[in-house]
Amino acid sequence: MPRNLTLDRRRLIGASASLGALGLGSVGLGACATAPAARPLTAAGLPAPQVGPPFVPELAPIRARADRLFDITVCLRPFRAAGPRLDTETVGDTLVVHNYGHGGSGWSLSWGSSTMAVRKAMAGSPQRVAVIGCGALGLTSATLAQQAGAQVTIYCKDLLPDTRSSRATGSWTPDSRIALTSAAGPKFGALWEEMARISFKTYRRFLGLPGTPVEWVDHYVLADDGPQAEPPDPLGFASYGERIADLTPRREILRPGSTPFPVAHVSRNSTLMFNIADYGHTLIADFLAAGGRIEHREFHDPSEIAQLPEKVVINCTGYGARALWKDESITPVRGQIAWLIPQPEVRYGVFYRDVNVLPRRDGMVVQALEGGDMKGYGNDHEVPDRAEAEHAVGVMADLYARFPRRA
Repeated sequence: MPRNLTLDRRRLIGASASLGALGLGSVGLGACATAPAARPLTAAGLPAPQVGPPFVPELAPIRARADRLFDITVCLRPFRAAGPRLDTETVGDTLVVHNYGHGGSGWSLSWGSSTMAVRKAMAGSPQRVAVIGCGALGLTSATLAQQAGAQVTIYCKDLLPDTRSSRATGSWTPDSRIALTSAAGPKFGALWEEMARISFKTYRRFLGLPGTPVEWVDHYVLADDGPQAEPPDPLGFASYGERIADLTPRREILRPGSTPFPVAHVSRNSTLMFNIADYGHTLIADFLAAGGRIEHREFHDPSEIAQLPEKVVINCTGYGARALWKDESITPVRGQIAWLIPQPEVRYGVFYRDVNVLPRRDGMVVQALEGGDMKGYGNDHEVPDRAEAEHAVGVMADLYARFPRRA
C-alpha cells in the first residue's frame, strides 16, 4: 500500500482498516505527540500514518437526502488484464496507434498514456492526425498531437458530455483496476509510473483556472469501532501506488474530538479531483481554439478507419473498442454515481461504511463501494439502480444526522 490515499476501493477500505488497527482512542494519545524514530506497519500492512495536530476544521454538513438526488449515472470502465493497449497496427495504408483499456484510471493517466501514443503517431512526422473518440484519452491525445505540430481532427460518435468518460468519478486514481499483476508482467510498473508522473505534472497546469477544472480537496476516511476487513481479491488487481508515493501527501490520523465526525477514528489526506464538466469544456475549447476539428462519425469496422484522409490515427475508443476492434480482452466494470445537488460550501470528501462522497462542482458524487475491486466486474448493465443510489445516500444521511449543528 502507498503512503498516500488515492480514492480507489482498496485504499479506502485499507485506510479504514488501519484506523481501527492503530487503536487511536482516547487512551494513550500522549505517546502520539512524539513521532517515533521509525514508522511501523499497521495490521493492514500500511505504513503507520502520522498523527495530525489538534485542529478542528469548520466542515459544512452534506445534505444527504434522497429528495436531493437529481441524477444517477452508470459508467462501464474498460478493464484489460494486461493493462492499456498502446501498440500499433496497420489497417490498409493507415497507421493506427491504440490508446484504450485503462480501467478506472482513464482520466488519471490520460496525459501520460496519450504522450506515449502521440510519440508513436508522430514518429513519421505526419502533417495530419486523426483521433477516434472524444473522451478523456481522445481529448488529451488530440491536444498533444496538436502541440507536436499536426493538424488534428477528432472523429467521434459522441461529444464528451455523452461519453462514458463524462460519467467517471473524477479523482486521482492512477492504478484503479489498471491491470492484473500476473498478466501485466514485471515491466509494466515502470511504464505505469512514467505515465502517472507525466499526467500528475500536466494537471498542475489546470490548477487555479477559471471554473476550477482541477483542484485539491481534503478527504476524510471514517471508521466506527474496529478495523474493516478488505474484501477478497481473487483476480489479483495490480497496485503500483508506492512507486509515486512522493507525489501526494501521506494520510494523517486525526485526534479524537478534533473533527465534528461522530465516529471513533478519522484520517485525512489531500486528493486531486477533476471537475469533469469544467475540465472537459476547457479541453475542448483549447483544442478548437488551436485549430482542431471535431466531426461526428460512427465506425463499425476498422476498415472504415482506413478510408479517412488522415493516414495516422490514434484509437481512443475506450470500452467501445470491445465491439469496434473485436477486443474480447476488455472486461466491463460497472460503476454508478448518485448525484446530489451541488453544495458550494462543502469542499471536502468523505468515505464511511463503504460509501464515498466527492464535492464536484457539478454535483455531490455519491458511490457505494462495497465489495472492493470485484464490485461491478464483468457487469455490462448500464441501467441505473435507484435502490443502490438511495442506500448510499442513506448511509451519509445517517452519518450527518449525528453531525453537530451550528449555532
